[in-house]
Amino acid sequence: MIRKGRLKVIGPDGKAAEFGPGGEGYAAEVRIAEEAVYRRICLAPELALGEGYMNGTIEIATDQLEPLLRLLVSNRGNADNSQSYTPVARALGGLRFALRRWAMRNTPLSARRNVAHHYDLSDDLYGLFLDEDWQYSCAYFARPDMTLEEAQAAKKAHIAEKLMIRPDDRVLDIGCGWGGMALTLARDYGARVLGVTLSENQLGRARARAEAEGLSHRVEFRLLDYRKLDERFDRIVSVGMLEHVGLPQLPVYFDKVRDLLAPDGVALIHTIGRVSPPTTQSAWLSKYIFPGGYVPSLSELAVPVEASELWITDLEVLAGHYHYARTLREWRHRFEANLDAVRTLNDERFVRMWRYYLTACEVTFDETRQGVFQLQLAHDQTMVPASRAYLYTPHPAVRQLKAGE
Repeated sequence: MIRKGRLKVIGPDGKAAEFGPGGEGYAAEVRIAEEAVYRRICLAPELALGEGYMNGTIEIATDQLEPLLRLLVSNRGNADNSQSYTPVARALGGLRFALRRWAMRNTPLSARRNVAHHYDLSDDLYGLFLDEDWQYSCAYFARPDMTLEEAQAAKKAHIAEKLMIRPDDRVLDIGCGWGGMALTLARDYGARVLGVTLSENQLGRARARAEAEGLSHRVEFRLLDYRKLDERFDRIVSVGMLEHVGLPQLPVYFDKVRDLLAPDGVALIHTIGRVSPPTTQSAWLSKYIFPGGYVPSLSELAVPVEASELWITDLEVLAGHYHYARTLREWRHRFEANLDAVRTLNDERFVRMWRYYLTACEVTFDETRQGVFQLQLAHDQTMVPASRAYLYTPHPAVRQLKAGE
């Protein structure tokens, strides 16, 4: 598998083996603490690596985790890479692909449980690495010198411009998180917003923020599955939620957006996506971080959008290596800088799990064909300007962010 770079593996007996030619590429070192680890890696490489690091049976120095993952991911695309995996591992991977729709069926009950698994962790944890507005999705670095806070504000402003919000427009925020987008649209753009979430922690903080900012009369937050809504909205926004929908539910999702969107309405869906053929979600990520989640390929999004008969009036791809890898790097650095506080909330196994999650995602956006899609949708194509010029002579707040004024 290692055709560029160098991997050093130290076994339980202290003996070292090295793989790869060295020279160009990444170099990393790991230590295997138990013989049983080899068997696990042969059966399920991705799952075994993550679990081994979490449990301490695969010892990786903190400064070696990023180069190790970059070494493995950058070598993954070798032409004869299939020979790197055992027949059993390849067979299990094929079985996971065949069963992926069942694993991502995401009924209202399982969707609520999956959201709680990740988002109903202590808010104190998220407060240690997110920006001051609690944005937990890809930032938009419209200028290279932006801070994370500035880039998250630019992301919200860029989305708001694509929504073309008019005063008192009724806006639905599907998967509203801790309320930052909804509050911004109400405060800065004059919208009346309904935000829905399945996370009790997010609901509580979002409502408290609306009350503190004096926006409760313009923003409402509900603990509600979007599939149960039956109202009409002038605008619909959804940021970082589609990844939790699951492949079987994509037609349901886009049909619901169609039904909830007013005839002259505009929707903006911001989601992680692949510009490569469909595959399976990482087994480790599905088990420990985002159960039921899935990053769709563009081809998997196009079919249900077409079936919904909505227009794709604009599709923008935010470069993953630039925007999301940098966002994740900022989160990881803040997480590491606050390790003492993290350890007061969770044990060392959790610390390693979260470090692995943030690092693996950063490397994925840097080294693979993964980015962020912004799909602008409408019933009527004439509801959106015929050119993108309106996005670059926008709201004063957007001009200020992009110009660095």
